[in-house]
Amino acid sequence: MKAIILAAGYATRLYPLTINTPKALLPINKKPIIDYIVDELNTISEIDEIYVVTNRRFAQHFTDWAKTAPGKTPISVLDDGTTSDENKKGAVGDIGFVIAEKKIDDELLVIAGDNFFTYSLRDYVDYYREKDHDCVCVKKWPNKKELSQFGVALLDENGKVLDIEEKPKEPKSDTAVFATYLYKRETVPMFREYLDGGNNPDAPGNFPAWLYKRKDVYAYTFSGECYDIGTPESYREVCRMYEKQRVLPPFLAEVRQKKPTQRVGFFS
Repeated sequence: MKAIILAAGYATRLYPLTINTPKALLPINKKPIIDYIVDELNTISEIDEIYVVTNRRFAQHFTDWAKTAPGKTPISVLDDGTTSDENKKGAVGDIGFVIAEKKIDDELLVIAGDNFFTYSLRDYVDYYREKDHDCVCVKKWPNKKELSQFGVALLDENGKVLDIEEKPKEPKSDTAVFATYLYKRETVPMFREYLDGGNNPDAPGNFPAWLYKRKDVYAYTFSGECYDIGTPESYREVCRMYEKQRVLPPFLAEVRQKKPTQRVGFFS
C-alpha cells in the first residue's frame, strides 16, 4: 500500500499565516500538523512508502521537513510544478500526477495534508479490509448549514454508498465525507480515466462521487473528531484547545480502546 498526502494548496484563507509556510507545516502544540498524519500512517504496517505532493513554492519546505519526519516509512516529496491558485492542478490532478510519476500499481491511501483528527487510520484500514472495496471516511454532522462545505454521502444500512455530492446546496443526508480515502489496486488506473474524461480535478471528493456510479464504494463512519482549519481564527482555536489538553492527541493508545459509546475529541 502507498500513501499520498495532499499538500499542494496555497491556503489563501489562512493568510497571512500561510504566505511563507504551507498549511500542513503549521504547528499545533509545537508539532507540525503533517507530523500527526504521519504518526497515524506509521500505525499501518502495509504502507511501504509515503508521497507528499506539493507545489513549487513550498517544495523545499517539505523536503527540509522530510529529513526529520517521524517514523521509518520512506517519504518522498513531489513538486507538481504549479506556482499559484490560478495554475494549480487540483487535488485529483495531483493524485493523478503522483500515480504517473511513481508508476503506482498498488493499493492507495489518500489524505489531505491539513487534516487534524482524532480517529484511527488503522481502524479505517481494518474496515477497508473487511469490506474489500474502495472506501470513503464519513461522520454524521449535526449542523445542517455547514454540510454544504463538505461532500455529503447517502448510505444503505450496510454502509454502501448510494450517492455522493460534493458541496451540495441541498444535502440529501447528514453524513459528511472527509478527505481520507482508500482505493483498491484495480481502481488506481481509473484516476487517469477520470482526468482524461475532462472531469473536475479540484476537490478530492469529486473522484469517489464519480467512482461509486461505476463500482461499489463503502463508507467508514469514524468515532472521533476532524477539525476544519480554514481561517486564522479556527487555527488559533484548535491550538488553544490542544494546548489546554482538551483535545486528545490522535496517536494516544488509550483513544484506541474499543469503547463505541465514547465520543473522542472534546472533554467537558
